[in-house]
Amino acid sequence: MNRKYSVQEFREAVNLIRDNFKDVILTADVIVGFPGETEKEFLNTFKFLKEINFYKIHVFKYSQRKGTKAAVMDNQVEPNIKEERSKTIIELSNKSQEFYHSIYQNKILEVLFEEKERDFQKGHTKNYIMVKVKEKQSIINENKSVKIIGMDAKGLIGEVL
Repeated sequence: MNRKYSVQEFREAVNLIRDNFKDVILTADVIVGFPGETEKEFLNTFKFLKEINFYKIHVFKYSQRKGTKAAVMDNQVEPNIKEERSKTIIELSNKSQEFYHSIYQNKILEVLFEEKERDFQKGHTKNYIMVKVKEKQSIINENKSVKIIGMDAKGLIGEVL
C-alpha cells in the first residue's frame, strides 16, 4: 500500500514510545483485503498485530473506489475472504482490549467526564480508555478519581471516590 516505512521501523517506533511514556495506549487502523493481499501476507500482518498488542484495532475491508490505482489492480480479494480476515482481526482486537481492561481492575484512575448516557456518565482516562460510572449528580467536564470495579466490551466501569 505504498507505505514509506518498514515493519522493523514501525516496531522500533512503538518500542521507543512504550519505553518513554507510562501507560501509553496505542491503536491502529488496518485495511484487510487490499488487492493482491495473499494469505501469507495477511497471516504476517496478524502475527505483527498480535506482537505489538495494540489496545484496539480499527478494521476496514478494502473497497474499490473508482479512479484509484487500486481499483484497477489485478488480484482483487474476494468479499468472503475480506469478511473472514476482518473478523479475525476484530477478534484479536477484542481480546487485546479485554487484556488491557483487566490490568486496571481495582486501580484508581483520573477520568475526565464528557457525556451522560442513560444511567451512566462517561469519560476517558489520560490514556483514552473509556470509563463509565453511575453518579446522580452531574460530573460532566470534571476530572474525578475513579476506582475501577469492572469492565464491559466498551471500557471500564468505576465508582467515583
